[in-house]
Amino acid sequence: MVFLVSARIAIALEFEPIHSFGLSRSEPMKPAKINHLSKNSATAAGFLLWIVLNLNVANANNLTNLYHQSGLKFGGWINGGATYNANNPSDGFNGAVTFADRANRFQLNQLNLFIQRPVESEGRSWDIGGRFDFLFGTDAIYTQAFGISAFDENTGEPSDRGNWDLNLCCNSTRTYGIALPQAYLEAYVPIGNGLNIKAGHFYTPLGYESVPAPDNFFYTRAYILNSGEPFTHTGFLGNYTINKNWSIRGGATTGSATGGWDGGFDKQLDNWGGIAQILWHSNDKRTTATLGGTYGQTAVNEPWLMYSTVLQHWLTPKTHLVLQHTHGWASNINLPGGIKNAAWYSINTHLTYEVLRDLSIGIRAERFHDRNGWRVFSPYRILSALNNNGVSYAGNVPFISAPANYYAVTLGLNWKPAKRLGIGWKPLQNASIRKNIRYDRADGIDMAFRPFDGKKDQFLFSVDATIPF
Repeated sequence: MVFLVSARIAIALEFEPIHSFGLSRSEPMKPAKINHLSKNSATAAGFLLWIVLNLNVANANNLTNLYHQSGLKFGGWINGGATYNANNPSDGFNGAVTFADRANRFQLNQLNLFIQRPVESEGRSWDIGGRFDFLFGTDAIYTQAFGISAFDENTGEPSDRGNWDLNLCCNSTRTYGIALPQAYLEAYVPIGNGLNIKAGHFYTPLGYESVPAPDNFFYTRAYILNSGEPFTHTGFLGNYTINKNWSIRGGATTGSATGGWDGGFDKQLDNWGGIAQILWHSNDKRTTATLGGTYGQTAVNEPWLMYSTVLQHWLTPKTHLVLQHTHGWASNINLPGGIKNAAWYSINTHLTYEVLRDLSIGIRAERFHDRNGWRVFSPYRILSALNNNGVSYAGNVPFISAPANYYAVTLGLNWKPAKRLGIGWKPLQNASIRKNIRYDRADGIDMAFRPFDGKKDQFLFSVDATIPF
């Protein structure tokens, strides 16, 4: 390629040397010479353009090949929807519901972009990769690293919340924000049956539902996801396969004053906790069971722990059942009634059925027990956006909580319309539309409690769409 380009440059330059025109700076150029110069200049320009285009194609091909060889993947999804609240709440919030918390309006929940190099999970060669996620939307506030509360959980004193992704943008919008829920390196170590290790900031492996919209059957989330278990961790996590049925996960967490939950990179880095999980799969892959939990400490070294167990079973090739139980406990929490130990638990179930290849229906039911009124708040967004001066940039609406049992039942429908509607455009081929009907009720423990804009219950009707790319 270099020889060919050099030869063509020489030909272009020797075609008509500039000195052959015999012109001085002051001598006017004759028409014949002007035409001759124009033709040869055009020819030279054509050759140079050809060279540039060939170099660009060569570079593009090299970059394309480099991209494919590197194993890098770029992708993401966009998710948005609207929820109608039959109570027509005056504050514009759906009570204690999160991830679809605004009433009677559209939300762009998630615009998530990621770059990833997946690593191997078996074999005899080392492999290194990682992942970085950027999330913009109304869900960002629930996904940020808020592992240090605005006020200390034990003393009630103002806290320095840290600066990982809490204040990246959009305070003035009161609704939209940015989160960086994952930023980690990962390595595959060919020891035994293979060990995968993550280091950085990553989603928790515990529980069943998760933050990313494409990974959930329902638009809204269960109480347990937002109020009873972590979203993310900062630290290290290893995954080792024992045999075809059993695998284990374990690691260390830091950057958090809430038991290792939702830690960042700039505060509480000397506060270490642990995470562990054991997983079992049946031989036919129809049944999966997991048991895991976390242990950590608050900023003043009080213990904070939780466990979660999930059972999944395919009753038929089209019918999927999930049972989940999670229980948490924290020591010496600063509550309205004084310093007490706090506890919470959830029992929830999911049942989904594939009616057609592009259409599924499902039901989810949950009971969440907030013994001390410390885990569920209404509206939760107001608390999440609170600073250590007691001011929330999410609005001037007061948030409330109380010891209570929360009950929720959700009916859902998932439809992938591309094939049925004959949509050939690739970005829409994996698009999904979800319709949900949800009923929530709260029963105060030894007290009256109405967290849904002055009412004990509410009905929500929602529709949303997710487009992965």
